[in-house]
Amino acid sequence: MNRLVMRHSLLLLLTAAIWGFAFVAQSVGMDYVGPFTFTAVRSIIGGVVLLPFIAFRERKKNKEESTEKTNLRLLFLGGILCGLLLCIASNLQQIGIQYTTVGKSGFVTAMYIVLVPVLGIFLRKKTGWQIWTAVGIAVPGLYFLCMTDGSFVMERGDVLTLFCALAFSFQILLVDHFAPLVDGVKLACIQFFTCGILSALPMLFLEQPKPEQILAAWLPILYAGVLSNGVAYTLQIIAQRGMNPTVASLLMSMESVFSVLAGWLILHQKLNSREMTGCVLMFAAIMLVQINFKKKVTVQDALE
Repeated sequence: MNRLVMRHSLLLLLTAAIWGFAFVAQSVGMDYVGPFTFTAVRSIIGGVVLLPFIAFRERKKNKEESTEKTNLRLLFLGGILCGLLLCIASNLQQIGIQYTTVGKSGFVTAMYIVLVPVLGIFLRKKTGWQIWTAVGIAVPGLYFLCMTDGSFVMERGDVLTLFCALAFSFQILLVDHFAPLVDGVKLACIQFFTCGILSALPMLFLEQPKPEQILAAWLPILYAGVLSNGVAYTLQIIAQRGMNPTVASLLMSMESVFSVLAGWLILHQKLNSREMTGCVLMFAAIMLVQINFKKKVTVQDALE
């Protein structure tokens, strides 16, 4: 495995870890504010966090005005489209988690590992047999990990979360398209502000939150905004450069594993045999796809 793929794989695993811990923040935050409020505020915070970093980079690098101008339209197009899908996916997940369990929500959301390669077929994205095999191992792994009671009945929250997984699948494919063409950090920043503004509209009309409610949820919102949005989603965009989108989705689906491990480490929750089996299968799928996956790296990518 070349160094570029290894580095990007580790970044996506770090992304999954941050998202896994963020599930707790999302659940706790809903005790104080509505789903649109939570998504709007966390997204705006995520965008604001990136602004100083972007300004610092702009001052340090050599100005290439012609390159920036030719990419500006593509940058905003990609950021707005990714932000629109992120808005749909995030709010569907936040609404859906009110009507289902965290385990079922995590399992259904992670179904993007199946949807991404299926949708990729229509976009002429090649997916080798080893990746399909890894997907086949990961799906039962997620089931054992999240569905601890061994049953699954589709309810309203699960249907909403299924549409959330579909939106995330399109978002992953869009990031795969735009990330190699534009600045990843700027793309993430525009994505967050788009998501935050779009979420703020139903927030104002449907939820009308009070400032004290938002302040009461400051800790989960801050974690979700700074780490889950500002750090993790930015890492996703950067790390997906040069990665097969199906491989990227497999790595990011490890958020379910990290959420269970977080409960074990922080909340001292015990792992039963089903959850342990799920973790083993998920790790096996990730190892399989990393060992067998081969990616040609261009000279430009290697220099980056």
